[in-house]
Amino acid sequence: MRDEVTGAHRVVVKVGSSALTTAAGGLDRGRVDALVDAIAERPGETVLVSSGAIAAGLAPLGLARRPRDLATQQAAASVGQGLLMQAYTNAFARHGRTVGQVLLTVDDVTRRAHYRNAYRTLRRLLDLKTVPVVNENDTVATEEIRFGDNDRLAALVAALVHADLLVLLSDVDALYTGNPARPGARRIPEVRSEADLAGVSIGKVGRAGLGTGGMVTKVEAARIATGAGIPVVLTDASLAAAALSGRPVGTFFHRLRARPQARLFWLAHATEPRGRVYLDAGAVRAVVDRRASLLPAGITAIEGRFSAGDPVDLVDPDGRPVARGLVNYDAIELPDLLGRTTLELGPGYGKEVVHRDDLVLL
Repeated sequence: MRDEVTGAHRVVVKVGSSALTTAAGGLDRGRVDALVDAIAERPGETVLVSSGAIAAGLAPLGLARRPRDLATQQAAASVGQGLLMQAYTNAFARHGRTVGQVLLTVDDVTRRAHYRNAYRTLRRLLDLKTVPVVNENDTVATEEIRFGDNDRLAALVAALVHADLLVLLSDVDALYTGNPARPGARRIPEVRSEADLAGVSIGKVGRAGLGTGGMVTKVEAARIATGAGIPVVLTDASLAAAALSGRPVGTFFHRLRARPQARLFWLAHATEPRGRVYLDAGAVRAVVDRRASLLPAGITAIEGRFSAGDPVDLVDPDGRPVARGLVNYDAIELPDLLGRTTLELGPGYGKEVVHRDDLVLL
């Protein structure tokens, strides 16, 4: 038995579209029920990150395959999300459990006020013995504010709620040295460091057409979670009960370090920079070595179109990103401030360009 699993109180479980849906795109109620049975049997708290909304909406809309354009994906998600939640509501009701829907975009967990709201909502749902069912808000998410795949979302949610364990469920039973459908591929039971992944050929495997992820996204999600101090189990959805009970199924990724501050972890891993702010050598030392806020005096140039509150990369004189932070000014405001001290700027320009509480070193 895996002690890290049996001792976990708060667990995030992620399930992919291919593990929940039929080849035609509709929900497979038998698979949904089996997953819920496995979750309901374990003690402690569970957050479920579930794909499947777009896939569930295909058949009702008469779509033969997952659409490529964003508008049709959003339409399918709008139809399918209700069907997905109905299935979970009915399945958990058999165990006397209540579920709550939580739809997130990247902005919800990188901007300070939104982040606090997301955490408080999830925390209160767990306090009320409810199972939060988390998904990306596909009906409104644009390319600029998308997580990209629910494996990454699950790893970031695990960091957000301070989970003790992340379980990634798919249609592949473990990580292999190559495509498991080919002779010679060997299952990797444990990953303790990047060295254990040396020589591993990670390709897209699984039933085609319904999901967006593959083994690549699952390994990257495991990297994110273990970097946040959270161990990970990767296995087939049909083995969910065994995985959650601590049996040595699938691949177990050991945590790499102690838990960092969650919001800054989100800032580093969940955001795409909207611009670049170039620093002189003195400002680099202040930000990196002294962990100081960034002031206008240390900025030599800016690049990109961003607004106050957007994430930007702070770049050294050689063009290398050294930090990422939430900027306090619009891009159009900064050119007149560059290189000037607070005394030169006068009243009204006392705030930092990036405050140290909104800054993470890369």
